[in-house]
Amino acid sequence: MTARAADRARYDRATAHLDAPVAIVDLEAFDANADDLVRRAAGKPVRVASKSVRCRALLERVLAKDGFRGIMSFTLAESLWLARSGFDDVLLAYPSTDRAGYAELASDPKPAAAVTVMVDDVAQLDLIDAARGDGREVVRVCLELDTSLRLLGGRVRVGARRSPLHYPAEVADLARAVTRRPGLRLVGVMAYEGHVAGVGDAIAGRPLRSRAVRLMQAAARRELAERRAAVVRAVRAVAPDLEFVNGGGTGSVQHTAAEAAVTEIAAGSGLYVPRLFDNYTSFRGRPAALFAQPVVRRPGVGAVTVLGGGYPASGAPGPDRLPVPYLPEGLRYDPQEGAGEVQTPLLGAAADDLLIGDKVWFRHAKAGELCERFDELHLVAGDRVAESVPTYRGEGRTFL
Repeated sequence: MTARAADRARYDRATAHLDAPVAIVDLEAFDANADDLVRRAAGKPVRVASKSVRCRALLERVLAKDGFRGIMSFTLAESLWLARSGFDDVLLAYPSTDRAGYAELASDPKPAAAVTVMVDDVAQLDLIDAARGDGREVVRVCLELDTSLRLLGGRVRVGARRSPLHYPAEVADLARAVTRRPGLRLVGVMAYEGHVAGVGDAIAGRPLRSRAVRLMQAAARRELAERRAAVVRAVRAVAPDLEFVNGGGTGSVQHTAAEAAVTEIAAGSGLYVPRLFDNYTSFRGRPAALFAQPVVRRPGVGAVTVLGGGYPASGAPGPDRLPVPYLPEGLRYDPQEGAGEVQTPLLGAAADDLLIGDKVWFRHAKAGELCERFDELHLVAGDRVAESVPTYRGEGRTFL
């Protein structure tokens, strides 16, 4: 029996009492992935990205481990909810226009002490000032640096379109704008190198493209390390008491951790290891989060149909954004139908061994987005469900 076949047998036994659709997290794989992130961070704390987990119980589990410290959140409403829930170090990774959220943040000492908001524009500072009303609490602020690689005098750009702040002088100017405003305190700098951390460099069947990605990433790492260090020096000249410099992502943990200017690493997808993180030379994780759909039809030889399953991930549309049939091995989508809203045909010899009611296990393309489809995650230990815990959705929290 292969390792994947053994996993399938375990998951089927553990969830035999549960009707599909059902979502699980394999705790042994989850914990092993967490340990590997800590190993790669080489002594620097890992801040866990909540959008890649979206389950409070699992956020608590990973933060209880040595080597993890703090949460990187994705909306201000989520940040406030987490702070009210007892999480005391929450960095909001994206700018917000949530006026009610800022008013609450500026008027309540508990979230004000726990939450740090993200800015990259003076207009965002104006919005915070206008929204805070009579609130007297100091709002903690982090600046985001653009990490994109610019070539040919800026005519070619590689990287996500995030912050407009690219050069040290630009970041320092905004740092001065923050420090001049009463009620705001500059505490951090963040730079997420998505073109390194979030792009696989070992693409199956694409050796030339894989080599091109590796060359691009090597150049990007060199350029960013030098520029990030210069940015941090410039900001510390304005705010000597800067508390943290955050960088990285699951695919670049060890590279970012090697930079002296960086004080902490962000990562989250590496806990669940969705299918988009299979194509990396820098690490090998264990798939920890899966979902199962039930076989509801057997339309012919070498074919079964499961209920639903059309759970595409965000990003540029393409086959890599679809979940992948994982267990049993050897199933594939019908190219004429793909992953459907209410039914999904699957082809392959393995289909002939499946009966009505059997489970087919899938891996989502991205990490936390799976939790937007399920109210519960069943935490599997060995061949049993150790605990069933709510996702954000199961707690009635859908922040985006």
